[in-house]
Amino acid sequence: MLYHLTYRQYGERTILIEWPQKISKSILYDVLNFKNKIVEIKHDSVLEITHAYCSIIVSFKEALIDFDKEVEILKSIYNRDSKKTKANYKLWKIPVCYDFSFGIDLEALAHAKGLPVKEVIKLHSQALYTVYFIGFLPGFLYLGGLDEVLHTPRKNTPRLKVKKGAVAIGGNQTGVYPNESPGGWNIIGNSPINFFNIKNKIPCFASAGDQIQFYPISLKEHQDIKTLVNAGVYQLESEVVND
Repeated sequence: MLYHLTYRQYGERTILIEWPQKISKSILYDVLNFKNKIVEIKHDSVLEITHAYCSIIVSFKEALIDFDKEVEILKSIYNRDSKKTKANYKLWKIPVCYDFSFGIDLEALAHAKGLPVKEVIKLHSQALYTVYFIGFLPGFLYLGGLDEVLHTPRKNTPRLKVKKGAVAIGGNQTGVYPNESPGGWNIIGNSPINFFNIKNKIPCFASAGDQIQFYPISLKEHQDIKTLVNAGVYQLESEVVND
């Protein structure tokens, strides 16, 4: 389906395109489809395109002389060949250790929800999450699909240091801290894999539109996988899925 989009000038060389303001897989795939069309058709004049949950920012190489004309061109691109090209995305299987030594907020979160810890782990690990975009830190995946039962407000006072690999819940989202950083989400576990490695040809393995599924591992398995990761020989499990 085609959505009613709004177009706003966002600086002398930039246009902001917005979809209905909600987190939706159908909107995400429409955003990605439109983004790819713009790259394909206007690659000579476009400097950069970035997207969020339901918006695109198009930055042009030159200042916009005629904003309305450029919007009409973008509208024609959006409406052109509305049948989307079938895209293949990947489902990544991510190991997570929910041991209390890592999941320092897990017990408190379970208590607040009136659930056994095992049920929180089950709800968190059985869901299929969609990668909407990558931001605030390199390799930080913004994921949609957290079970509503686990929605939990961010902490009033963020921690100054959150460990690399910390798996956490903040509001209606879950995510993994790719590196040590400050953070205010509720930490429920840790993943031993690298979500961002600048030495790799593709520093972050996942892309917008991909899916993520967490699976529980023991403390020993976490240590064993970490050893393989540090040696550069760990192979992350994945499979191709269609949108």
